[in-house]
Amino acid sequence: MAACKGRRRTCETREPMEAESRHTSSEGPAQVYLPGRGPPLREGEELVMDEEAYVLYHRAQTGAPCLSFDIVRDHLGDSRTELPLTLYLCAGTQAESAQSNRLMILRMHNLHGTKPPPSDSSDEEEEEDEEDEEEQKPQLELAMVPHYGGINRVRVSWLGEEPVAGVWSEKGQVEVFALRRLLQVVEDPQALAAFLRDEQAQTKPIFSFAGHMGEGFALDWSPRVPGRLLTGDCQKNIHLWTPRDGGSWHVDQRPFMGHTRSVEDLQWSPTEDTVFASCSADASIRIWDIRAVPSKACMLTTATAHDGDVNVISWSRREPFLLSGGDDGALKIWDLRQFKSGSPVATFKQHVAPVTSVEWHPQDSGVFAASGADNQITQWDLAVEQDPEAGDTEADPGLADLPQQLLFVHQGETELKELHWHPQCPGLLVSTALSGFTIFRTISV
Repeated sequence: MAACKGRRRTCETREPMEAESRHTSSEGPAQVYLPGRGPPLREGEELVMDEEAYVLYHRAQTGAPCLSFDIVRDHLGDSRTELPLTLYLCAGTQAESAQSNRLMILRMHNLHGTKPPPSDSSDEEEEEDEEDEEEQKPQLELAMVPHYGGINRVRVSWLGEEPVAGVWSEKGQVEVFALRRLLQVVEDPQALAAFLRDEQAQTKPIFSFAGHMGEGFALDWSPRVPGRLLTGDCQKNIHLWTPRDGGSWHVDQRPFMGHTRSVEDLQWSPTEDTVFASCSADASIRIWDIRAVPSKACMLTTATAHDGDVNVISWSRREPFLLSGGDDGALKIWDLRQFKSGSPVATFKQHVAPVTSVEWHPQDSGVFAASGADNQITQWDLAVEQDPEAGDTEADPGLADLPQQLLFVHQGETELKELHWHPQCPGLLVSTALSGFTIFRTISV
């Protein structure tokens, strides 16, 4: 393991629970494993999870896989670290048939930390451990409503006291669903049973827009103007939604024009009401201002931000930085004060396949996470510098060429799609993949 500025940098995965060390059946020494660096796993080798690298680690399945989800802010308090944790997710499925899809609220609770390593103990202590294990089992409740068509993306916002979800459907519609009832019934088993029996089938979106003329993925609620929404499609168009009284929206039929291929992601500025960023399969990143007419609203462009599609972007809420990830596997940091230069201030290349999700840490300004089609989740810290007194790289020279800012590599998922930091539980990451949801906090963040 390599140490960075006093933090442990480790690699991590599971098989259902593997880690970043490889073990052979001949009981040879464990070695750190990183995809794309060093030889691949050989016959008889398996990945074994280093549980000491995690403060908390849980997995959950929902039947059909979810391509996208969002974390629902709750009233349980901010900056909470005391275990066990409770959290709420809103997710949408990608089922095999259109009519089998669901929009759902997940309530995950009784999430305890990882167990200490086993020790020699008496029979009485073993019985106590078994009782504790039963009491500490994680719990999951699901409140679901039917949705015709696979759900490409889900983003949640609060309109005053009303939680809503914006949903991009593979059928080409963008819908808004009210979430209050789902969040109520997921707290009470009897209310949940009654809802699933009597109300589930009748739940419909409170608003729908079919003007995109095709499906899309890009969607973002304004963090500064409640109800203001942007949606972008695979036909290169971006539409602005403005909230109206009575729970409806005016969607400007004039799209923001500039991209030449699919709009992949959108991010509102966290500091300016009218400014947003977009990225596209045309390899560009653009900055827009909605005060201009849509045909002239593009203010800044980096035409070749990546070597190929730019899949995802994240706008830092604490620094003037934009983070991007592309099909080239690169992660790039853009200083918006120097955006006209067309050059990122930093580029990191740890992923060996397209980047599928990126997000800045909500509290720690230099920390971000990324996921890739190589089934890696990476955690980074721009403030980290190599500790000259750390001797781990001498013990494992295979780690010597890793970027200094790389804190942690998590593996073991299948077809990773999206990740989010929990805004109220520092350091807690949630990801979705074909293999299900993973909820974890590492020792590094």
